[in-house]
Amino acid sequence: MAAASLLAQRLGLSRAIIPHVDDLGMCHGDNRAFLDLARRGLVTCGSVMVPCPWFREIAEAGAADPSLDLGVHLTLTSEWDHYRWRPVSTVSRASGLTDPDGYCWRDVASLRRHLVPEAAEAELRAQIETALAAGLRPSHIDAHMAAAMLPELLDCHIRLARDYRLLPVLPRRIGFAPDPDRYQAAVAALEGEGWPLPDAIRGTLAVPAEETEPGYRRMILDLQEGITHLALHCTAPGEIEAIAPQHAPWRVREYALFASSAVAG
Repeated sequence: MAAASLLAQRLGLSRAIIPHVDDLGMCHGDNRAFLDLARRGLVTCGSVMVPCPWFREIAEAGAADPSLDLGVHLTLTSEWDHYRWRPVSTVSRASGLTDPDGYCWRDVASLRRHLVPEAAEAELRAQIETALAAGLRPSHIDAHMAAAMLPELLDCHIRLARDYRLLPVLPRRIGFAPDPDRYQAAVAALEGEGWPLPDAIRGTLAVPAEETEPGYRRMILDLQEGITHLALHCTAPGEIEAIAPQHAPWRVREYALFASSAVAG
């Protein structure tokens, strides 16, 4: 691959981050945090989980405000203990998409053991179609818990991007691809077609309170050359403490940090 990505060339930048809020629609607090940050110009983009309970709220907001740059967060897993969601296309156990309780699998390993690629593709298409029917005009797709980046689904992921003309957030450099050679070949092919892919991806830091601001500062200062997609999980307090008690503190602190503009500049 060329030293400078197509995205970096188009932006005219050698090093930058794109702050992006994942998991929109998962709960009201996620939507509140994103819409507040977007209103203040502190983030500009995020991705929506179509199967989730608060999808309609963020879909209405996105349909009403075309300046919100929203994508579809391709969702095949439902990770929390007492707050679950089901596929939008089917609840059939034969699809391989649902656990014994009828919900999406809690983790990627369980999904992969039961995966029926054709059913997964039908589900992901249904999610995009549902977003479109709700009035959203998504610009991109990305993968919740990286499930739609599995080797068995990588071709599907790229087909969806091509069919719907949605930018796939498939970074050129990645450390968690189960089949690195196949992944790199797919990314190279996409770049050859002119898709402007990010160079790298970083995510939310699950760190103690005293490490939140210095941790994000270090992460940003230490980023390599190129354009880094920064997958945030900002959440306003109120529900997340019951939904995901172990994750709530750092998701809420991340929202407070970015709302304060402490890591800007």
